[in-house]
Amino acid sequence: MFDDRKIFIFGMARSGYECAKLLSKYTNQILVVDGKVQDENHTKELEKLNVQVVISQTPEEILDDSYDFVIKNPGIIKTHPCVLKAKKLNIPVINEVEVAYHLLPKDISIIGITGSNGKTTTTTMIYEVLKKANLSAFLGGNIGYPVCSLVEKVKSNDILVLEISDHQLVDVNDFKTNISVLTNLSKVHIDFHGDYETYKNSKKKIFSHHTKEDLALINLENKDSLKLTEDIQSTKEYFSSKQKADAYIRDNFIVYKGENIISLDDIKIKGMHNYENIMCMIMVVKKFSVSNEIIKDYLKEFKGVEHRIEYVREKDGVTFYNDSKATNTDSTIIALDSFMKPTILILGGLDRGHSFVPLTDHLSHVKKIICYGETKLRIKEYADSINIPCLVVDTLKEATIEAYEDASRGDVVLFSPACASWDQYDNFEIRGKEFKDTVNNL
Repeated sequence: MFDDRKIFIFGMARSGYECAKLLSKYTNQILVVDGKVQDENHTKELEKLNVQVVISQTPEEILDDSYDFVIKNPGIIKTHPCVLKAKKLNIPVINEVEVAYHLLPKDISIIGITGSNGKTTTTTMIYEVLKKANLSAFLGGNIGYPVCSLVEKVKSNDILVLEISDHQLVDVNDFKTNISVLTNLSKVHIDFHGDYETYKNSKKKIFSHHTKEDLALINLENKDSLKLTEDIQSTKEYFSSKQKADAYIRDNFIVYKGENIISLDDIKIKGMHNYENIMCMIMVVKKFSVSNEIIKDYLKEFKGVEHRIEYVREKDGVTFYNDSKATNTDSTIIALDSFMKPTILILGGLDRGHSFVPLTDHLSHVKKIICYGETKLRIKEYADSINIPCLVVDTLKEATIEAYEDASRGDVVLFSPACASWDQYDNFEIRGKEFKDTVNNL
């Protein structure tokens, strides 16, 4: 399928770079086009592999009907002129996940995790518990490791654990999992998809090509998830934080298939959202016969994932948490509800036009908001409307220093921006690292 073809890779970053490297081994003619200058070492490496790299703000002028595929970076919107031109020319538009799927061994187990919130934590836990059980598992997808980078490592009977975002699911056709997890659904990324129905239907593609031989794990407390999955062909199992299900909470224990797995008191990370993520993990790893002891030993030590309500340090009695992965208000609500101490909240980033009003009922313990980035003036207007003191600055570094100077002993400084990072950063990881570096240098 990807041999001796002419391929247009639209958007380099990590996924385009790894995809180009992989496809260069199959005698393809490859062009990578991006609007920004890329990592010099990556560019030189691709050029040595006879991959052409072009920087252009108008890639649609380069694309013509001689190309067999357009492989699109997940962050590029479907209405981009280059994408529209490809479709007009009847050139398939796919992404690196779809490419990798066709080049992977056919007898592996693929676990796909998607949802509006909780994807990264759930994916990380599944992978780490499988590794702790000495199973041959690989981690990839939206979590930062392009699937194309794993193709040459994965062997027959291995397990592939993939975080799959809605941005990635849009451009897959044949990609299929053996186990699909839908953590929850809420109204996010509407700017990318245009409306909530389109967003939900992109998520539904995680169940594409499923039969009764395949497993779907669904949140019993999330009405949109239940409605969306009514007609999928998978075998369904359910998890719940409030009622009896395949996995649920009973007498302070997480229970799966009627068996007590672990006491909530023995779990290091707290919060109902984390318990739901843990249920998903347990439901998956039990399909691979992982013992309760391995699960319990892991959860007694697991502190959470980087950039997701991540403890950074305590300084002069002030505790700092990095939640850079909170790119929407739903994620920030989860972080806010994790604390009851007086909190200084740092918000800001890319302006998608989204409302901050959903935060209102979760700000009772927030003594001050500090905002920066494209959304700073809208956040200031919102904070003023609900009578929470708000300081406007230009950068995250300024916001962090101001938060420290304004905080009192016993306070929490929570960086949970409720916005994407792309106004000032290439990704939320770089943004989170800057926050942590600033805190550690105080």
